[in-house]
Amino acid sequence: MEDFVRMEKIGEGTYGVVYKARNKKTGKLVAMKKVRLEGEDNGVPSTSIREISLLQELRHPNIVALDDFVMDEARIYLIFEFLSMDLKKYLDKLQNDLMEPKLVQSYLYQINEAILFCHQRRVLHRDLKPQNLLIGVDGSIKVADFGLGRAFGVPVRVYTHEVVTLWYRAPEILLGSARYSCPIDVWSLGCIFAEMATRRPLFQGDSEIDQLFRIFRVLKTPTEELWPGVSALPDYKATFPTWTNYGLEGQVKCMSPSGIDLLKQMLIYDPAKRITAKQMVSHPYFADLDLSVKPQIPK
Repeated sequence: MEDFVRMEKIGEGTYGVVYKARNKKTGKLVAMKKVRLEGEDNGVPSTSIREISLLQELRHPNIVALDDFVMDEARIYLIFEFLSMDLKKYLDKLQNDLMEPKLVQSYLYQINEAILFCHQRRVLHRDLKPQNLLIGVDGSIKVADFGLGRAFGVPVRVYTHEVVTLWYRAPEILLGSARYSCPIDVWSLGCIFAEMATRRPLFQGDSEIDQLFRIFRVLKTPTEELWPGVSALPDYKATFPTWTNYGLEGQVKCMSPSGIDLLKQMLIYDPAKRITAKQMVSHPYFADLDLSVKPQIPK
């Protein structure tokens, strides 16, 4: 740890406190995440070390680079590149304005590129949300905390007792499925897409059951016809209220028809039918995307 000077606390992530720090040797600013491992009296588990070593190989322009990690007793410090703005802060800052449609399109494409890169390497994110999408001054957006879910598990509560948000969680997880995969990240990204377009979280639940019911109200209560196998999931109840109207379009009135079509495919209940990150790249919503120009956030 002697290579770094801690400057200020910049947040509390899912796993511990995040500090802004400076590398003494290079002068480079970094984000230092102090990870506390619950119940690990014997130091850092070898599984975590192995997973973190793998994460250092996830090099992509739209993934926040894990530069290094330092172990110190039962703590591990993850050293990431430093970016000061995240998507949540940016959306909050807009107040009554909406994001430029071209910026929404560019950000969605870039985040999807990061997800596709990781899914092709069998790495899931599991906890995508606006707070871990970091914005660069050059018009880039980068995903933070990729793969940490596998290295440390996704806790139900942040160590400070702040509840991990459920707003972006896929219905198969909410219904207790143990066999989930890449489609969970696509669902989360769909929720983020809607939020970028409207500045409003799409499904703001305050408990797992409230989260499910908010989804059902907009997308209809899932049936075996809509989602084969749903009634066999551990937390499915035949007594769930039955909402029968599909009202997604009404939630995202400002979106273009091709945007709404893509969003519908990202929020398909059946994970096997949900659009994949690979299929998203060629969706008509991105047909007029100019990859040579990245729209930047207005100063």
